[in-house]
Amino acid sequence: MNREAAAALERAGAMQAEVRLPSRDLHADLAFYGDRLGFRLESIFPADDPAVAVMVGHGLRIRLDRGAEEAPGAIRLLCERPEALAADVDALVAPNGTRIEIRAREPVFAPPPARHALVVQRMDEGKPWVVGRAGMQYRDLIPGRLGGAVIASHIRIPKGGPVPDMVHFHAVTFQLIYCRRGWFDLVYEDQGPPFRLEAGDCVIQPPQIRHRVLESSDNGEVIELGVPAEHLTTIDHKLALPTATLDPQRDFGGQRFCRHRRRDAAWGPWRIPGFEARRTGIDDATRGVANVEVARIPSGAANGVADGATSHDADILFTFVLQGAMRLRASGLEVQDLCAGDAFTVPPRTRTAYEQCSADLELLEVSLPGRFETRTHDDGI
Repeated sequence: MNREAAAALERAGAMQAEVRLPSRDLHADLAFYGDRLGFRLESIFPADDPAVAVMVGHGLRIRLDRGAEEAPGAIRLLCERPEALAADVDALVAPNGTRIEIRAREPVFAPPPARHALVVQRMDEGKPWVVGRAGMQYRDLIPGRLGGAVIASHIRIPKGGPVPDMVHFHAVTFQLIYCRRGWFDLVYEDQGPPFRLEAGDCVIQPPQIRHRVLESSDNGEVIELGVPAEHLTTIDHKLALPTATLDPQRDFGGQRFCRHRRRDAAWGPWRIPGFEARRTGIDDATRGVANVEVARIPSGAANGVADGATSHDADILFTFVLQGAMRLRASGLEVQDLCAGDAFTVPPRTRTAYEQCSADLELLEVSLPGRFETRTHDDGI
């Protein structure tokens, strides 16, 4: 809310908001909203021939008006047990025509089974960036989202400064934030004071953890991956961050918060011969739900790298080219020359080879589950 609007609201004094609904039979509507839905009558007039009634219930104030001309609209009624109110239907229709949609208070967004596909998304395809939540710009990295199983986004903030974000949380089973460029100041529930996420750092946002983006550098960029693709974001207007409690080991839906810093990383052999990788601890923090690693060509290694092909048995395996260039060969796919900003998703049991890798190549790899098997095929693709 801008300052002018806030000042105008203050001058207006205490106010209430109500939704006006048309009514052709006020007595029938009063019985339906009162007896069927549990709304309480607040006021009614005139007494001799009522034309307007105000009712309150479930956090909503409605004004039933015989003179209203607008459409009857719809009301969503969120219940702990929707079936107890309407066992055989998911909606009721009031006498005035308003549709009452009966829904669960906290909808379950269970990940659907992945529709496996070999997907390559290139940075230079020219697809527009879409303005999303809090004014951030989004680019989709997995077209089709494997049937709704996962979403991966390249997110940027061209002009830095304070971010118009609020304390919120997500209904997810896994969510990763990897800083590709610039920096972001973040704060998380029970994880201490705000901290700076710098290029090469990453965090996971366990289910339901409250958090907020405070500020960013100019041209800040992150790679965000979430499961399932469609998940609910809820604003928490009551909790202030940072919290007074510090509990790094707190359990959030079976996971704990994990922050990985590039400068603290130790490098070791990777699952694909010829590469080295840094582990992030995300496999342990999620109890095997997912893993995140950054792989690179070891210093002084010759180009080429690939010695035969590999395949895997992970359900979801997503890779983003952080820097450098490589050639991707895969069964059922034309040869792809990839560079920084490109991404690809490889289905289980699909043979691939990473070839003609530049000396500065770095790859971000995200797998679900966190532990899976990689096979080497000496006979190639």
